[in-house]
Amino acid sequence: MTLAYWTVLIAAFMPVVWVGVAKFSSGRFGPKDNLNPREYLEKLDGWRKRAYWAQNNAFEAFPPYAAAVIIAHLQAVPQHTLDTLAIAFIILRVLHGVCYIGNWGLPRTAVWTGATGIVIALFVLSAG
Repeated sequence: MTLAYWTVLIAAFMPVVWVGVAKFSSGRFGPKDNLNPREYLEKLDGWRKRAYWAQNNAFEAFPPYAAAVIIAHLQAVPQHTLDTLAIAFIILRVLHGVCYIGNWGLPRTAVWTGATGIVIALFVLSAG
């Protein structure tokens, strides 16, 4: 399996990291809260609420990224290029979550734009 494919696995579980931060950082999330976790998450505030929003955004970013990596493989985009872009995507998405939690709007937008640009670049490279 290529490095780029491994990054798809990492991206798939990135939302779990952000929701874990949201749920378990307060020390208040317990078995009773697990009966209605979405209700619990909606009641969070501050940086914990932003961690929950980072989870949602990570879910939104995953499908186009996964498709772009798979298509790039199928279209024989040079492996080094594909792996480099894939690693950059993961780094930017981690930074995105950190910026979201830190409430840094402009940097968050910048890294979101960079990660989205990588997805677009993978599609463009796949086109030929």
